[in-house]
Amino acid sequence: MEKKKVAVAMSGGVDSSTTAAILLDKGYDVFGVTMVLSDEGRGFSKEDSYDQLSSVKDARIVCNLLNIKHYVMDFKDIFKKEVSDYFIDEYMSAHTPNPCVRCNHCIKFGRLLNECMKLGADYMATGHYVTIEKNEKERYLIKRAADTHKDQSYVLYHLGQEALSHIIFPLSSYTKTQTREMAKKYNLPVANKKESQEICFIPNDDYKAYLQNHSQMHFKAGNIVDVDGNILGRHNGLSLYTVGQRKGLGIAAAEPLYVIQLNSDKNEVVVGSNKDVFSSGLMAKNLNWIPFDNIEGPLETYAQIRYGKNVCQATVYPLENNTAKVIFKEPQRAVTPGQSVVFYDDNILLGGGIITEPLK
Repeated sequence: MEKKKVAVAMSGGVDSSTTAAILLDKGYDVFGVTMVLSDEGRGFSKEDSYDQLSSVKDARIVCNLLNIKHYVMDFKDIFKKEVSDYFIDEYMSAHTPNPCVRCNHCIKFGRLLNECMKLGADYMATGHYVTIEKNEKERYLIKRAADTHKDQSYVLYHLGQEALSHIIFPLSSYTKTQTREMAKKYNLPVANKKESQEICFIPNDDYKAYLQNHSQMHFKAGNIVDVDGNILGRHNGLSLYTVGQRKGLGIAAAEPLYVIQLNSDKNEVVVGSNKDVFSSGLMAKNLNWIPFDNIEGPLETYAQIRYGKNVCQATVYPLENNTAKVIFKEPQRAVTPGQSVVFYDDNILLGGGIITEPLK
């Protein structure tokens, strides 16, 4: 019987490297693929060739050790269009985007998956901590990983059935500690490599400097006002603030003040007390559902409004044009336009969408 061929998306880190080693052990025909996404950010100097990128170098070392082929794919053009330009546009529209969600949707499980299929792969594997299963109706489901602290299902709510049929997540049942232990047993040189937390294309993790250097729009100063419209101070551009922010406002007040709204129509940063940061619900667009194609009526569920945040009980009310109103059982803090709201039934990922506005 011919071996199934699996392409492993390799970033040069311990997770994707261990993924490749596990699949080899299971008898798959494996090759590695590393994406080049930007001339900026993590591990890149504009004077370097792609071979000098830390992600490419480390992935190639691992592939040579495992005796598998390694490909490098230049996705800079599509990444700029779909991720970095989107990132800038969202901030300039007074939204707070999630570039990892966008990249997974358009690049990793979009363009990269298609290119891997062209190379003859039956599947593409990544080092995400997520579980894929089939239900009794032969429909693919996404479930939280065994390591709840590392679970990455939140950033994958957009995946469709066709893509899921070609994806493998070998780390779904392991903790990060176990992954590192396996990497050591495989003698992988990246076993102790530090995990990166910053946005990959943002130099020095300074998104404000990135926006100032790349935006074609000028940052327009305006007023900082309270909930009654009283002017409390001045801001240097809406894009430099986000909902829930407390520090950096430059306002002396009797009680702590938080950003509760970015009013692009009036170019105002609206601030209030901690209680004003809470919302009763939200509006969402671009919904995608995984266990089913859509919902016909109200859905009782658990909602997560940002990566790493706990879920809360909520009801989803479907509306026209693939939008929905979401009402929380208890008010939630810092509902932020541009971020994703993701829905769960216990550990099963139901779907999600983009937050357009909070509801007071």
